[in-house]
Amino acid sequence: MESIYWVLCWACHRRCVHCYEDRFRPYVRGALEAVIAEAERNTARILPNLPNLPDAMLYRDPSAPEAPPKPGRIILSGGEALLDGVRQRVTYPLIEALVARYRHRGGVRIVVQTTGDLLTADIVRELLARGVWTISVAGVDDFHVGMEGPAKQAAFTARLRAMLMAEGMSEAALSVTDRSWLDAKSPFFSFFGATPDAWIGKLWPRGRAWANGLSTATLDDNFCNRWSGALNFLHHGWAGSEVSIEPDGSVYPCCIKTAVPMGNLTEEPLLGILDDLAADPAFAALNRGEPDRMGEADGWTPDTFRARSHTTTPGGKPYANLCIGCDAFHREVLGARIAAARARRLAARQVAEAAE
Repeated sequence: MESIYWVLCWACHRRCVHCYEDRFRPYVRGALEAVIAEAERNTARILPNLPNLPDAMLYRDPSAPEAPPKPGRIILSGGEALLDGVRQRVTYPLIEALVARYRHRGGVRIVVQTTGDLLTADIVRELLARGVWTISVAGVDDFHVGMEGPAKQAAFTARLRAMLMAEGMSEAALSVTDRSWLDAKSPFFSFFGATPDAWIGKLWPRGRAWANGLSTATLDDNFCNRWSGALNFLHHGWAGSEVSIEPDGSVYPCCIKTAVPMGNLTEEPLLGILDDLAADPAFAALNRGEPDRMGEADGWTPDTFRARSHTTTPGGKPYANLCIGCDAFHREVLGARIAAARARRLAARQVAEAAE
């Protein structure tokens, strides 16, 4: 598939007010060891020969299906994937295993996403030596303490740019509309953040962004029908397909995360989960980027869905976004169906393994 967004560990050195996940925060002593051990343990459960990841990370462009397939991306993120402890025990071993896994299967492009303020020349060299294709610096915005304002952001990016270019990397401007950067051959780096012009600029109604009343999205902002949303997530093997993995192995159709995961990669193969759920009309609607139609087969008309997409923020203000309706539909209808499908798949797998 084109992309897997893999959240490796909950540990982060920051507690940003706009973060979509409250578990991304500093941990100390025993709590830090616990979240690193969780990441280490569950990565190891997915890793043996990586049977639960796709056999090949390849995808084709629907507009040119006869063209050779391209290697897809696995984006390793957090939290902070370069945090001491996480870096040595989780991130580096996983990079090595993924590169080895796909070396003779068409390849894979490894992206490490980081806030950027922990990057050093030594860490850059260690990443490149392990075959990293891209270092994506995601902390360039006013929400990151110490990065407020254009002057501080310019100084930050200038310092990192000089260091990264000194290590032989080139800069690319990532864009969800202009995909020419995907053909870059040499290792490159990029900068982005939760700025007003970015596709995540209005902030997802999740985590601390939600608790702090920072999301400015409305009903007209369909996070599902864009990159990092669920659009085309079922079309593995084709451009646009992406799923998100949490540190416990849970799989979601979007980075925003639905209220219930589709399955868990410590238990079963990713493509088996996707193919099993592809016939469900709710997931078919998410795949089309039409969350307001995900409940039609269950009596939720688009008007009903939009009515259920209204709520009140923790600060007491009215708020409406399709993600709210999606959450309600998962909790009230789809969650039980997902659980039943998961139980059925696991039972069938047990029977198959017993027969071998």
